[in-house]
Amino acid sequence: MRWLADECVTASLVDVLRQAGHDVLYLTEQAAGSHDIEVLELAMREQRLLLTEDKDFGDLIFRRGRAAPGIVLMRIASENPRLIEERLITAIEQYGEGLFGQYLVIEEARFRSRPLWED
Repeated sequence: MRWLADECVTASLVDVLRQAGHDVLYLTEQAAGSHDIEVLELAMREQRLLLTEDKDFGDLIFRRGRAAPGIVLMRIASENPRLIEERLITAIEQYGEGLFGQYLVIEEARFRSRPLWED
């Protein structure tokens, strides 16, 4: 899958995705300091899932009407990087390409998913 990893995502998580064969554009490497709207525009332009820990993207999507191909929001404490990696891989296995068109929140014990748009 094609991913756009936000700056708040750790390099080790980006490495996990890359090692699993995913195409990951990491903002820290390519476009550090981008504003959230620019990040969403890049995700749309390149049709990449946005991986982030920033809840502000939900506001941009659901309250301000911005578009995104799909958003995966990590909501697990950074003190547990192994759990973060495991939960992300599990979500990818469970949802696959179905992550596109979804706003998925990954928590320690559950996933919460909401469509980004109505059919």
